Amino acid sequence: MDALRRKTVFATGQSSATYLGWADILILLGIATAVYLGVQLASSAPVSLARAEIDLNPQVLPYYALQSVGRMAAAYLLSVLFSLVYGYMAARSRSAERVLLPVLDVLQSVPILSFLPVVVLGLTAILPQATAVEIAAIVLIFTSQVWNMTYSFYQSLRTLPRELREAASVFRFNWWWRFRRMELPFASIGLLWNSIMSWAGGWFFLMAAEIFTVGDKDFRLPGVGSYLQEAANANDTTAIVWGVLTLVLIVVLLDQLVWRPLLVWVQKFKLETVEDDNPPTSWFYSLLSGSRLANWLNQVLVVNVVRAVDRRLGKARRFEPAELDRPLHWTQHAARFLALLIFILIVLALGIELVGLLLSVPLAEYGRIAAGTVATALRVITAMLIAIAWTIPLGVLIGSSPRLANILQPLVQIAASIPATAFFPLIVLAIVSNGVSLNVAAVLLMLLGTQWYILFNVIAGTSAIPKDLRDMSDLMRFKGWRRWRKLILPSLFPYLITGLITASGGAWNASIVAEYAEFGQQTYDVIGLGALISEATAKGDFGLLTAATLTMIIVVVCINRYFWRRLYRLAEEKYRME
Repeated sequence: MDALRRKTVFATGQSSATYLGWADILILLGIATAVYLGVQLASSAPVSLARAEIDLNPQVLPYYALQSVGRMAAAYLLSVLFSLVYGYMAARSRSAERVLLPVLDVLQSVPILSFLPVVVLGLTAILPQATAVEIAAIVLIFTSQVWNMTYSFYQSLRTLPRELREAASVFRFNWWWRFRRMELPFASIGLLWNSIMSWAGGWFFLMAAEIFTVGDKDFRLPGVGSYLQEAANANDTTAIVWGVLTLVLIVVLLDQLVWRPLLVWVQKFKLETVEDDNPPTSWFYSLLSGSRLANWLNQVLVVNVVRAVDRRLGKARRFEPAELDRPLHWTQHAARFLALLIFILIVLALGIELVGLLLSVPLAEYGRIAAGTVATALRVITAMLIAIAWTIPLGVLIGSSPRLANILQPLVQIAASIPATAFFPLIVLAIVSNGVSLNVAAVLLMLLGTQWYILFNVIAGTSAIPKDLRDMSDLMRFKGWRRWRKLILPSLFPYLITGLITASGGAWNASIVAEYAEFGQQTYDVIGLGALISEATAKGDFGLLTAATLTMIIVVVCINRYFWRRLYRLAEEKYRME
């Protein structure tokens, strides 16, 4: 009861405490310590940072960590905003969905590592190089975080229970109240778990985001990713260990101070009529709940702002779902026709340039692209099958046991956050020296980069199963395969499809770093589409780069369109939680 009271107090921003307790003192000390460390880091930043030289001295790691976390946070905030707006538009309107979902498939399929040179070189033409490289790094991290969150939010809106929609109509909710009181809370569990996954996925591409080459140009940013990349290139095992330890420390701190408290807080949005016997717990959440200072800040910075937005948007006219399908006025038809015409003219102009670039690629290179596409597809399928085999059982185990989740969740986050590319040189050397095919290393790196999308979505789906359904299954004595078939798999299906579609696209993108690696003075590669993209990027061959990138986009879009999209429809129609 006391824990429930603390939970309610923190959620509403009100507290019965009239004095500063030990929790407030600890929070004040934490703030003071953070300010002191920030000042010390700023004053002791090494001079070499001004020349973008990556120093392998472990003393610079705190400064590098601050830089990397800042880029990750900026990319994450952009990802959340994009996911909410884009997912809402795609889910609320069938006509918008016909356009937005194919566009989302294309955006997810674009291998940003091949598109990064164009972004960097384009930005450096209009911005100072330091600013351009920072923006390019944030864009790269953003593209590694955003797609699974967008798919998760869209999936939640499309599978919203019918009784909630009917309740919104009865209470005459406008679009804002419907979004804030019903749609966002219902989607919050899946969105939060995908946020954890997105943050972990951002670490995977951090090395590529903070240090990369385009032809003869070398772009570097100070950060943990560039530190690990430089240590790997120098074969400095000691520096790699220090970098990984720093990364692990960051992951643990974020888990305890950010993700674990949010997972406790979000449980109040779980769709169930019976309270869970073993809800997740967080020492930091309990600390904040008992702090008068934290509750005052919550009241001032969160509650008052939300109330102001409610007063502004809550007066909008009532949202009518049918209005999305009403016949358009002739002016709306004219505006759509004009926009379509402008779009077609732009596409034609760019298409002429693109065709010329593609025609400059020798025919033999297209043969390599075809062979590479088949080889990469086989590796993606292999990695996906291996991931499914172990992530579903483990994800169900973690999601159904809060006590086990308290132990395994930080370990899973650490494993998902450690960039496999930091150890890839060592993995490749170990495999090659033992006479094993390099294809094994490529599949392994794909697996390390994409399996977590499935695992975190399975955990989210299992966590969202209402306790009353689990109790009913116990009463009906569903055991073994029968329980999986009647309860677990149907409940997981929408979440599982979200994880699989993002893992599939992520595996194709990961092929760029999995099939081609340079360290020391040697290049290791296998036949594959990702290897061709990396090779073209390293050589500055923009014709081959464009052809290979377009091929990957087309392949991923076709897979999403003709396979995953049909499973999405099945999840909406048959496996809605109602």
